[in-house]
Amino acid sequence: MALTFLKDRQYYKFCAYGFFKNLRFFEPFLLLFFLEKGLSFLEIGTLYAIREITINLFEIPTGVLSDSLGRRRSMISAFAFYIVSFIVFFFSHQYWMFVAAILFYAYGDAFRTGTHKAMIFEYLKIKGWQDQKVHYYGHTRSWSQMGSALSALLAAAIVFFTGSYRMVFLFSVLPYLADLWLMTTYPRELDGQRRNLKKGEIIRNFRSVISDFVVSFRNTGILRAILTQAVYTGYYKAVKDYLQPVIKTFALSLPFFVYLETRQRSALMVGIVFSIIYLLTAYMARHSGRFAERFVSLAKPLNVTMLAGLMLGLVSGLLFHYAWFLGAVICYTGIYLVENLRKPIGISIVAERLEKDVLATALSAESQAETIFAALIAPALGFLADRWGVGMALTAVSGILILLMPFYNASDKRITGQA
Repeated sequence: MALTFLKDRQYYKFCAYGFFKNLRFFEPFLLLFFLEKGLSFLEIGTLYAIREITINLFEIPTGVLSDSLGRRRSMISAFAFYIVSFIVFFFSHQYWMFVAAILFYAYGDAFRTGTHKAMIFEYLKIKGWQDQKVHYYGHTRSWSQMGSALSALLAAAIVFFTGSYRMVFLFSVLPYLADLWLMTTYPRELDGQRRNLKKGEIIRNFRSVISDFVVSFRNTGILRAILTQAVYTGYYKAVKDYLQPVIKTFALSLPFFVYLETRQRSALMVGIVFSIIYLLTAYMARHSGRFAERFVSLAKPLNVTMLAGLMLGLVSGLLFHYAWFLGAVICYTGIYLVENLRKPIGISIVAERLEKDVLATALSAESQAETIFAALIAPALGFLADRWGVGMALTAVSGILILLMPFYNASDKRITGQA
């Protein structure tokens, strides 16, 4: 399909949003930061679970709030919560302080997740570019991944020169201030239609949005599409940070830069590897639309990529367990690539089935399903990692999800809504 959308000013704002949002300098070192602070894998897993459960509890209410009171206000609130979270992380040194920081981060995610996607799809609706959902979202997501690629290099430099993991949280405040300002420049029509703030109208707006939400989700095809999308993304969220100790172990096994301190050596390798990963994921996201067009239906690529990603996780775990570190890193990279190849496809399947006035609510529901699976997988993975090691824990979790695939595979019949 030929691209018909124009790369106008708003297109570049959408891209800039994703670019700045992914300048999360802490991300390549988050798990290493927790380990350095003395937390066990299980404690780290519980922090991830707390984050995901909190997001789960708040996503639907904040999605309704977004559709009822304005999406831009929700996005501004999200970045304010993120900034508070980064500051708390910087000063944290005990488990309960990390819980507080992770809660603020979760509040930010709850306000943001689904809302910005709804703004993008609202813009495509206004412009008459609805048939370009996969391509357009893939393009904007590729800029997010390029932000991650640059973020990894800058984060490595921060750790290398400061000798501290916690400094990455302080530096992360700057791009998030930029995104907070960017939200104030978005056009008002992207707020959606439900923006009446008169007394009494707010409650009616909430009831109307919830009613539309329930009606939309009576369609079993939508529920099946959400489940297929959510399982792999939940898996990805739970396991992605475990690449950090894999890379660190790999870096320390190499006969290079032995004159440097351990943290500096691992920082260099983590920065290089994550930068390469995010450049590759940017390419995957940008070409997701072309990949999807090779199939008769969108269900097939979702199923194929699901199996491929889980198999890569299983093999990576085995390779790491048996000290084949380079192969483990390469296979682990595949988990990231698969997520960014399939994400625009899955999001577009869900979006095209929904009423646009409840889009932020519905997409928040899709993200909510992702958080449920992430919250289930994260502590289980941490528990197994403490007992069997990271490699065997990843192998076990990936293997179980492969065995359960028949229960959440995408169905052509249900996704298309055919009888």
